[in-house]
Amino acid sequence: MKTASPLKTLALSLIAAVTLYAPIAAAQTAAKAGAYAPGSDLSDLAPQIKQAEDYLNQLKTMKARFLLTAADGTQQIGTFYLNRPGKLRFEYDPPMKDFIVADGLLIYFYDAQLGEQSNAPIGQTMADFLLRKDIRLSGDVSIERIMRGGDLVQITLIQASDPGAGSLTLGFSENPFQLKKWRVVDAQGQTVEVELFQMQSGVKLDSNLFVFHDPKPKKKYND
Repeated sequence: MKTASPLKTLALSLIAAVTLYAPIAAAQTAAKAGAYAPGSDLSDLAPQIKQAEDYLNQLKTMKARFLLTAADGTQQIGTFYLNRPGKLRFEYDPPMKDFIVADGLLIYFYDAQLGEQSNAPIGQTMADFLLRKDIRLSGDVSIERIMRGGDLVQITLIQASDPGAGSLTLGFSENPFQLKKWRVVDAQGQTVEVELFQMQSGVKLDSNLFVFHDPKPKKKYND
């Protein structure tokens, strides 16, 4: 009997909308030097918060290499494409044939091992935050903590209406200010992290990248 590939589990955890928050891990991280924990006065960090919002909103198209690391240390490398609002694509390097694509309405994951695709509305996934037209670090999301260290500013976001439903940490380099990674933590404290490198922004991307095409050959039927 076939089982789901490790990458399917990895991909679904990356875009999952629920069970992504680890209270123990968050408390331990916030206790470290340089962390701004829940309830802290973030007014002195307003310039950095605005800088992050401005950067994300001007990031309309992007192409980058990515390294995806699972909690067990499993790693996969590939190419990430972004076309805001609403569209992205993760394409793994050969021989891996799995991919993730968001077409503006749905986000799809193709499992090459099973020859199957699964999908969900973008608004029900963590991908929604990066794909929305107007990105704000307030409103339906709130800042749980901000950390500075290792040449990165890391901003952790949670859902304002349901803080236990999920967390997403965005990591930015400061000079130049640029998105370098993001991290999702599940309910057991396990981490899925995506690191970006060789980034190109403002590039023209083929619209066909953001359409789901079933790689399976079509069956031929005899007359």
